[in-house]
Amino acid sequence: MSFAEISFPDIVPALKSRMPDLRGRLLTNQPLAELTWFRVGGPAQALFMPEDEADLAYFLANLPAEIAVTVVGLGSNLIVRDGGVSGVVIRLGRGFNEIVIEDRNVRAGTAVPDVKVARAAQEAGVAGLSFLRGIPGGIGGALRMNGGAYGAETRNALVQARAVDRHGRICILTNADMDFSYRHCGVPEDYIFTQALFAGERGDPAIIAAEMEKITESREATQPIKSRTGGSTFKNPPGQKAWQLIDAAGCRGLRIGDAQVSDMHCNFLINVGNATAADIETLGETVRARVQDNSGVVLEWEIKRIGVAAES
Repeated sequence: MSFAEISFPDIVPALKSRMPDLRGRLLTNQPLAELTWFRVGGPAQALFMPEDEADLAYFLANLPAEIAVTVVGLGSNLIVRDGGVSGVVIRLGRGFNEIVIEDRNVRAGTAVPDVKVARAAQEAGVAGLSFLRGIPGGIGGALRMNGGAYGAETRNALVQARAVDRHGRICILTNADMDFSYRHCGVPEDYIFTQALFAGERGDPAIIAAEMEKITESREATQPIKSRTGGSTFKNPPGQKAWQLIDAAGCRGLRIGDAQVSDMHCNFLINVGNATAADIETLGETVRARVQDNSGVVLEWEIKRIGVAAES
């Protein structure tokens, strides 16, 4: 029997037997909803939380090729479908939470929330990273999606990134290697980012703090950040704003079940009660269809969607 044929309860014991030196937590049939900002979705067939980069590399080097791997970060820009995720879901935790100030550079693990990196830079008098205050989620997501806000993007500050590939090899990637474009990087999906090095410049901590406070005030005034949301739902089409297209199509406040287009910022979908992942995704697809009918523009999802739909 191949690993792909092993049932939910049996896959974790089989993997642990294959990897006697594994140090991280490997769990069976783990709920994922609590790991997402929407608080929706089914379980992972197996959930692995590596102890550190070496543990992650060991796991991937010994993981059978036929087992699918899915990586989740802090769950901010993520919909986990109600049927759950087969194979192994990897989530980086405390072993990837270090921040180190190196003169005018900042080195951060990919499980660190973007806002914490911005604050650490501010306290150290490193300017140029305030934009991270406006990005929900963690550094790993910012690398994978070239996260950006308030006039700057990850590619403007990144020096290099570390990653582990599907074979367990550690890779060092320069900014050019990342092949950044709008809300995208060209690094293969099976590379798991573990660390980033950002370049800044010397600045006055008080001035940097004021910049960050303006970003905080702007977000609180214009975005439903206290709701269960996934951040910006769709990418901005070239030369246009997704929220304006959604508003013009009459979708502000549109609701399916307990999933709703935010009245405050209509490029945000929110879970106002007991929405399912299917409710949220169906709402998003309804918005896309109405925008296309109204303007001819096809919106592209910015939120990542993983897993399978629940069986009816």
